[in-house]
Amino acid sequence: MGDEQKTVPLSVDGRSIEAPPGTLLIEACKSVGIEVPSFCYYPGLSLQAACRMCLVEIEKTPKLQTACTVIVQPGMVVRTSTPQVHAARKAMLEFLLTNHPLDCPVCDKGGECELQDMVFRYGAAESRFAEEKEHQPEQRFSSVVYFDYPRCILCFRCVRVCDEAMDVKALGVGQRGVRSTIIPNRPDGTLECEECGMCIDICPVGALTSHQYRYKTRPWEMKYVGTPCAHCGDGCKTTLNIRNNQILRGNNRDKTGINGEFLCIKGRYGGDFVHHPERLRQPLVRRHGRLEPATWEEGLDLVAHRLKEITVSAGPDRIGFLGSNRTTNEENYLLQRFARTVIGTNNIDHHRTADYAALVAALGGDTTAFAASGDLARTAAILLIGSDPTHNHPLLAYNIRAAGRLHDARLYVINAREIKLRRQADRFVQVPAGQEAAAVEALLGAAPDLPPDARQELDKVRAALEKESDVIVLFGAEMWGRGVKRLVEFGQKLAGKTRYIALGDYANSRGAADMGVLPDLLPGYGPLTDATLRKKWEQLWNSSLPATPGLNARQMFEPGRLRGLYVVGANPVKTFKLAHTRDGLGAPELLVVQELFLTETAQLADVVLPAASAYEKDGTLTNTCGELQRLRRPLEPVGARSDFEILRLLSYALGKPIPWRTPEAAFEEIRQQVPGYQVSLASLLVGEATRTAPGDGRHADKAAETSPGLIFSSDDSLFTSGTLGRFSEMLNSVPERKLPRSQL
Repeated sequence: MGDEQKTVPLSVDGRSIEAPPGTLLIEACKSVGIEVPSFCYYPGLSLQAACRMCLVEIEKTPKLQTACTVIVQPGMVVRTSTPQVHAARKAMLEFLLTNHPLDCPVCDKGGECELQDMVFRYGAAESRFAEEKEHQPEQRFSSVVYFDYPRCILCFRCVRVCDEAMDVKALGVGQRGVRSTIIPNRPDGTLECEECGMCIDICPVGALTSHQYRYKTRPWEMKYVGTPCAHCGDGCKTTLNIRNNQILRGNNRDKTGINGEFLCIKGRYGGDFVHHPERLRQPLVRRHGRLEPATWEEGLDLVAHRLKEITVSAGPDRIGFLGSNRTTNEENYLLQRFARTVIGTNNIDHHRTADYAALVAALGGDTTAFAASGDLARTAAILLIGSDPTHNHPLLAYNIRAAGRLHDARLYVINAREIKLRRQADRFVQVPAGQEAAAVEALLGAAPDLPPDARQELDKVRAALEKESDVIVLFGAEMWGRGVKRLVEFGQKLAGKTRYIALGDYANSRGAADMGVLPDLLPGYGPLTDATLRKKWEQLWNSSLPATPGLNARQMFEPGRLRGLYVVGANPVKTFKLAHTRDGLGAPELLVVQELFLTETAQLADVVLPAASAYEKDGTLTNTCGELQRLRRPLEPVGARSDFEILRLLSYALGKPIPWRTPEAAFEEIRQQVPGYQVSLASLLVGEATRTAPGDGRHADKAAETSPGLIFSSDDSLFTSGTLGRFSEMLNSVPERKLPRSQL
């Protein structure tokens, strides 16, 4: 074993380089900055060798070779820029341009077209061919994708990425020879797919274009801001293309995020909710039974006056705060501090879509047991319990497929539904709804009340997992409280290092829990009942903290519990399926809502304060795997204010000012004080995702048990995203939104 060759030495253009065994020559050249052009080759996809642009000379080989199919060999001597290579590439460009329309001035790909770049580089300005160019009208494959047949160079990238990476198979090749063309999967010439837009971004020319971006602008007229997506909990980086304070498209072509170039429809096109005409732009105050426009001063003064009034007459425990799983870490941290120090109550909670607290407690401070999203793409074995990652966590589903396709990873699935990932599963066990925790008991060797077929299949899964090592376990909202503890006990019995991912729904579900937006836990999951820990935070904030755990979200809606309810970035009427009346919320005397739109909850409010969206403010977000990313502000808010600014101004109005003037100041305290958030500031500022690992070992195992009914998923599809999805024109335009999931 010790004699195995770790690298392969070779020479490229006179330079001695080394590459791992099995590396393709084109990748070896790229690793040392030597460009070998290609159209059909794309990392991670099957090899095509169709475009012939990557031809190189290899010593002692009589003909030019395609660098995308040649594996490096010891002593190989390669030349990538000889006159023969140059002439071959120029000739290939001539062939491609034989029938390619010269419409660069009107093509949406102009300025970022790979064919255009290569023609400029190799000078194929004149052609020896004089054939009449073929003209065909554009085809509208879907409300997202347009296809221009004459521009297509038949690289088949789109077909392969849809088939192999996305497992959708919505595109194929029709006809033969010079008539070959890309065709969609429906007989009427339209697409039925996930509408992710990967085919558009991967296309090297302007054959596939985006409906959202068509004929709007040019690449050099926009600014580009890389920031985490505002939708699901995966934390994909999306590079928003901005002109005139408007998002024109999203992509991640520089591949710098944890998602590489992958984005689902929400990340690529779902940012248009920001510009919806129903966005709230000024405060609303209820007068004579109606919500009417008001100034910011009127709105904030009224909220401060009413909060003071209730605190004095009924006590701070009669006020509750409902936070958000979309607001930033800094805003969540400020909200729980505002509730506990400015008002003096622990009545603070949010819609919990995964039981992060239970996982932290079960791990007992083992911060090495959290898996990152990229780990999934490289692991050897995966256990998935509950959830539907294809719809709820598209990036994680993409990585699971990549692990199986590229690394032969084994996938074991326990679910109550026939989810799409069943196709990749080595073992799939369908259990009755709500019996996922019982399935874990079966894995531990117990005899729960499950159907005989399910128990037999679970025995096979247990036997298979006992032969695995270094397993990654993913679980959804179906697992909570004691069920999570038992799952970790099972994982600890497996060989190697078992790691875990709790699957939360939205952009900052994990961050809201980490920051202490919980009635019984402080930031970092420290229990409120621990006097020593509570004293630490009291000294830091120079304020006493109530020692008794507060009301959870469902308790807040019980009649008579609260006189005042403050809702930040949430819609409990819809989320918790409450009656669309004040009585449904427990009949509070005061209802304040900070929101982007006039949601069902906001319609009932006494005061509505317009909040900035994730694309209109700075801060940080923590994805469901615990990866922290900087949120950069690509847009300037119009009329709205960030939740951070609103709460800070209210603290001054209430006479107990919180001193942070900026989110950066709050984040510096988070870095210093919240367990697991002692991250590199430099890495964060340059746009990298930084791992967090919350859970102080001294306190993690003391976290309180989770009450039934608090952990539940909104179970969004690829085309829905809670409130935000309802206000996205692109998400609502795709017909697949109405299809059963089994058809996608």
